[in-house]
Amino acid sequence: MQDLWEAFAAAGALVWSLDRDLVAIVTRSLTITLTALAVSALISLPLGAALALFRFPGRTVIVVALNAFMGLPPVVVGLFVYLLLSRAGPLGTLGLLFTPTAMVIAQVLLITPIVAALTQQTIHDLWQEYRDQLRSFGAGPGRAIPTLLWEGRFSLLTALLAGFGRASAEVGAVMIVGGNIDHVTRVMTTAIALETSRGNLALALGLGLILIALSTGIAGTAYVLTDMARRRGA
Repeated sequence: MQDLWEAFAAAGALVWSLDRDLVAIVTRSLTITLTALAVSALISLPLGAALALFRFPGRTVIVVALNAFMGLPPVVVGLFVYLLLSRAGPLGTLGLLFTPTAMVIAQVLLITPIVAALTQQTIHDLWQEYRDQLRSFGAGPGRAIPTLLWEGRFSLLTALLAGFGRASAEVGAVMIVGGNIDHVTRVMTTAIALETSRGNLALALGLGLILIALSTGIAGTAYVLTDMARRRGA
């Protein structure tokens, strides 16, 4: 028990002193995860809205696939991206393997099904509620997408937070495609796994505490902003 408290004390000291290695890892982690979330949002928000409003051949297959891929094993995604980016793969000439870009690609593939599926359900519910009103203004499904995305912004923020949580907590996929290279592709989750295996519990705990604090802080801020906006609209 004493060793555990000592590890927590050392972790707290690292966080308080803004240890250089710790800050670099946290900054790199946030850069990669937020970039993946932004790219995923550009894909999944319009995709989910289109699936909710339009009927076309193969739509059901896509919806089922998105819901199935919400639980896609990260190591499978990592292996798939590795095969694409390896020298023998179709994108091997780009030289992206073991780079932050490869990690962004893996995270985008992981979180896009989650955000798209949640967006599809949110926009579908809003369309059922506002369909007659929108059609009375001459807005069909295509023209209604921006309006519905705006009306559902609070629910969609929750969907994006779910994607952020999935990406920020990911280990397997980013380890495979990033290689956990020091000062290049080492992020919080892979560093925690490495430092724990080395017995460096102070750094591992420090990173773990920061990861929990970031996730809690972002979720709490989103909740407060959403609650304030809803009260103003009430």
